[in-house]
Amino acid sequence: MSEIIDGKLVSAKIRSEIKQKTEVLRKEKSVRLRLATILVGENPASKIYIKNKINSCIEVGIESEHIDLPGATTENELLLIIDRLNNDPDTDGILVQLPLPLHISPDKVIEKISPSKDVDGFHPYNQGILLTSKDYESLIASKIPVPCTPFGCMKLLEYYNIDPSGKRAVIIGRSNIVGKPLALLLLLRNATVTICHSKTKDAASVIKEGDIVVCATGKKGILAGDMIKDGAVVLDVGINRGEDGKIYGDADFESTSRKASFITPVPGGVGPMTITMLLYNTLMLGLKRRSLGNV
Repeated sequence: MSEIIDGKLVSAKIRSEIKQKTEVLRKEKSVRLRLATILVGENPASKIYIKNKINSCIEVGIESEHIDLPGATTENELLLIIDRLNNDPDTDGILVQLPLPLHISPDKVIEKISPSKDVDGFHPYNQGILLTSKDYESLIASKIPVPCTPFGCMKLLEYYNIDPSGKRAVIIGRSNIVGKPLALLLLLRNATVTICHSKTKDAASVIKEGDIVVCATGKKGILAGDMIKDGAVVLDVGINRGEDGKIYGDADFESTSRKASFITPVPGGVGPMTITMLLYNTLMLGLKRRSLGNV
């Protein structure tokens, strides 16, 4: 059986470190970090995500400002609000919850957020820094925001002493949110990376070669135990609700856990790390923008 990669445990450790640093900033430098969140419309899942992010900010000592906007808000109105937050010296990070109503371009919104306050790490400037970085350590030291879910995956590997260097990493899924940035991060850690997607020929043989296999498709049970080699590390990024109302990953946990050396459960694996790395990015951007160095 696999060793379970406990995302709740790692998340709690990182949050504790963030809380200690925010306390130092508040007590020694009279600095209070602030994250601004924006929700447009009434998407129930988005409301839950925003609530979790606000509660997480409170937990680690980061102030939060939430802006709730009606679904009829125009694109220009939203861009003006982002512009105000960009120019607000007390705001350290800006997050616009996706998805947005169809009449608002997510690309325009992401590009409007200042790269220095882009806690999601989605701005083309920050994506470009990730693409052109020469090594992982320098990237992290630069305090450039890294997309939260891929960053969380890397932190899990680090905590469990799983070194990607020289390993064959296979990522199933090529999204801008997970697949592509995670491929770059693994390359920076000297893995040999292959991305499988819907047009990949003979994907099964590629996946079978993976020392590290990442599922990020949003399709329940797409990865089965007979598809991976013995001892593979499985990171399951998928979150899918089954007909029984329960949450499932992209991997069939029962069969993959019998062959993998390490595996993330769903829930409780990668999921808890996403908001935690959002908090981490807020801290790092706040320190960098305020020229505070490290605490």
